[in-house]
Amino acid sequence: MSITERAAAARSAQRALGGADGATRTRALERLAELLEERTDALLAANRRDLEAADAEGLDAPLRKRLGLGADKLRTLIAGVRALAATSDPVGATQRATELDDGLILTQVSSPLGVLLIIFESRPDAVVQIGSLALRSGNAVLLKGGREAAHSNAALVACLRDALGDAGLDPDAVVGVAGRAEVAELLALDHLIDLVIPRGSGALVRHIQESTRIPVLGHAEGICHLVIDAAADPAMAARLAVDGVCDYPAACNATETILVHESFLPQFQAVRDALLAQDVRIVEPSSEPDWRTEYGDLVVNVRVVGSVDEAIDHVHRYGSGHTESIVTEDAAVAERFLRLVDSASVFHNASTRFADGYRYGLGAEVGIATGRIHARGPVGVDGLLTTRWLLRGTGQVASEYSQGIRSFTWRSVT
Repeated sequence: MSITERAAAARSAQRALGGADGATRTRALERLAELLEERTDALLAANRRDLEAADAEGLDAPLRKRLGLGADKLRTLIAGVRALAATSDPVGATQRATELDDGLILTQVSSPLGVLLIIFESRPDAVVQIGSLALRSGNAVLLKGGREAAHSNAALVACLRDALGDAGLDPDAVVGVAGRAEVAELLALDHLIDLVIPRGSGALVRHIQESTRIPVLGHAEGICHLVIDAAADPAMAARLAVDGVCDYPAACNATETILVHESFLPQFQAVRDALLAQDVRIVEPSSEPDWRTEYGDLVVNVRVVGSVDEAIDHVHRYGSGHTESIVTEDAAVAERFLRLVDSASVFHNASTRFADGYRYGLGAEVGIATGRIHARGPVGVDGLLTTRWLLRGTGQVASEYSQGIRSFTWRSVT
């Protein structure tokens, strides 16, 4: 089958998936968790092949770290799938119900977006995160992972397709996409694909946006900030700085810049020492582009600011709208920061690393959206749903209302 034919098959499979009862989609998720457990050894072996090839090619350290799929990460993925399976099915859930007139009931219900094209780099765990969210929300997915994760991605896509088949659903609701030529062809299929979600660099997102008429839901670079206020607890500031920079430097929610209130400077040495103890390179940029750099490594920018408002101005000027956090014991300052910072996630006394669909209790995420349309922040099931209107009548005709024969009641129905 050509890639266009496979996209058409995904469209057909999605309508069957979205129209299935919730229990069937739940069975598919439960079966996916079982298959991931049953095939753990094979999945890790496939990932080792990718890692060996990456080492031979000299893949950059941040990309190689994202490429790894260890036993712990696989267990976390399985837990996320089971968490999604345990949630109530969202498809068809009533958002509102209105009696337009006696015997004429209008309901607004949740509905899948349709067919999603997901383009992501390096991280094979994204296959499971995205695929499981698609199953829960009744969407079909076309998955284009990075070439460096080819063996891992193929093995995980097979788990998803087999889970669908074992639950009596069409496996073509999940399609693996191999090369860039296929992506270029898919980006022209606006009659078959409803949404493109690129996960990767800002350059990747911009390239996709410029290459298609299909709506694109993506995020820019993860330029995340930690603001250490004058009233910050020094031990907490050090702990949050180390976690934000060092826990997973390659992640988009890692802290890239620390903004330090000038009144905190006498106590900042403890924070600096804690970072240096973790082999973090501390940078004081001399040019504007450096403030917009996503290092993906044990590197962090530091700048001294005179007030929380100056910190907020810096975030808005150089940030990517991803995640910002402030460390402070001053409740008024914290609330001002939470209220005024215009980013997808804004924290008080918490590491930027919490910006994650699994940690938010969403089960997983298809990505983190830094735009303002439709979904923002970690995109879970809710971000993959739209709504439809269902009208149930008893033979009413619109002309009777325009002629004044009948009148609308517009009564909310619970």
